[in-house]
Amino acid sequence: MPILVMKFGGTSVADLERIKNAAQKVKREVERGYDVIVIVSAMSGKTNELVGWVEETSHLYDAREYDAVVSSGENVTAGLMSLTLQNMDVPARSWQGWQVPLKTSSAHSAARIEEIPRDNIDAKFAEGMKVAVVAGFQGITDEGRIATLGRGGSDTTAVAFAAAFDAERCDIYTDVDGVYTTDPRISTKAKKLDKIAFEEMLELASLGAKVLQTRSVELAMRFNVRLRVLSSFEETDENSGTLVCAEEEIMESNVVSGVAYQRDEAKMTLVSVADRPGIAAAIFGPLAEAGVNVDMIVQNISEDGRTDMTFSCPTNQVARAEQAMTKAKEDGEINFHGLVADTEVAKISVVGIGMRSHAGVAAKMFQALSSEGINIKVITTSEIKVSVLIERKYMELAVQALHDAFELENAG
Repeated sequence: MPILVMKFGGTSVADLERIKNAAQKVKREVERGYDVIVIVSAMSGKTNELVGWVEETSHLYDAREYDAVVSSGENVTAGLMSLTLQNMDVPARSWQGWQVPLKTSSAHSAARIEEIPRDNIDAKFAEGMKVAVVAGFQGITDEGRIATLGRGGSDTTAVAFAAAFDAERCDIYTDVDGVYTTDPRISTKAKKLDKIAFEEMLELASLGAKVLQTRSVELAMRFNVRLRVLSSFEETDENSGTLVCAEEEIMESNVVSGVAYQRDEAKMTLVSVADRPGIAAAIFGPLAEAGVNVDMIVQNISEDGRTDMTFSCPTNQVARAEQAMTKAKEDGEINFHGLVADTEVAKISVVGIGMRSHAGVAAKMFQALSSEGINIKVITTSEIKVSVLIERKYMELAVQALHDAFELENAG
């Protein structure tokens, strides 16, 4: 039998009625001839509740016990989904991560998947089981302890199972009906895409699009797992949602496929840094050690042996970055005259694999922003992306202007 992986997020299994709705979708796929592996998240709000209980019990908690507690939400959903399917006369069985077993690294709360042996689940399929309902977000370490994959880890679980079981496709059911050209809450002209390439989706996910977890898209691209993003709350067929696939499956690529934004960005500038070999390592090494997620980096032209170094990071990491740079200066690793933090910026990006073969994307982007009186503070580019930092108060205007400039309401 061909295998299909179906993943249901927290809002899709928020209560018993929604679990029943999801189970109906699973039953339809079984009737179409699939053996189905269902990956479930915890019921909406449950993981936050469990995390709150852990933090209230112990501020300096043991990460192993944290994982033991927060993974329980998915276990409950898996059992309830299996019971619901059984009531619909669908042979189903629930599986916790350790029962598969989904083997992970020992980095508790941020574990990486190392292996998913097929033997146990394949044996049950052979005995007549039609649906394996697997608790997402969790696995087991070599030491026999439960480990979780980090928030959003159920998406990664689903893609990993699709790769391990050579699934025909991995369907991600969520509260939106696909991947849009931008956030529909900002632009009423946002359009759902029928298809999007792995690389584009990876860029959009890393740039703030909340539809799929970045790690899951990386994994899908690595193992060429076809993903489909669908709504749990609408009737669906084989043409529903957005297919995330290899570039070769897309007949004609859009020059720009989407506009992404990140609201909570900060621009930090080290003023008058001594310009010498190794200075970048001396700056960004301590930042990495401090856990600062540096994104855009720009170095000004050197004058008289000194330069300015600008980088962006999330606003909630500004204090950490300032502390790391101050310590590096005190330790004599770097020398600078000042550190300026601007916490009122946003990052806007246009993404599209069509940029590889079309010139003028950056020019059109800059002209569109200029026409709205929006000043650009920092620019970075890649093969399929152009990103800028602007004042945060212009963020929504910038998204709308770029969506109009690239006529994304006509995207395929």
